[in-house]
Amino acid sequence: MIARVAAVVFVAVAITAAAIEMNRTDEPAESWGGARPSTAQVDPLRAELLRCQTLGEAGPKDPSCLRIWAENRKRFLAPGARPAEELPQSPTPPRSATDLGISPQPAPASPAPDAQ
Repeated sequence: MIARVAAVVFVAVAITAAAIEMNRTDEPAESWGGARPSTAQVDPLRAELLRCQTLGEAGPKDPSCLRIWAENRKRFLAPGARPAEELPQSPTPPRSATDLGISPQPAPASPAPDAQ
């Protein structure tokens, strides 16, 4: 009896969801390029990197791509290219077992060699 009621409720919900979806109007999706100002200059290095990416296996053999990748590495690894890492003012010492409230366990005794 309960299974039949649950099945009827499920079918009713499915029909309602389908009817709502069919009546929904399609809205044009925003393109990602709309958020970027159109007056910004295009980075020629980025454009060339994208070109080299489309070359596939021929990219590593192309002298122009090798030069662009070297420039990109130099730009990425240059001092000051990334913000300096901030270290904590006073590093906390490592906690020992006694600091954690754990009593140290004695090492197991090694078996004595058999006397023959």
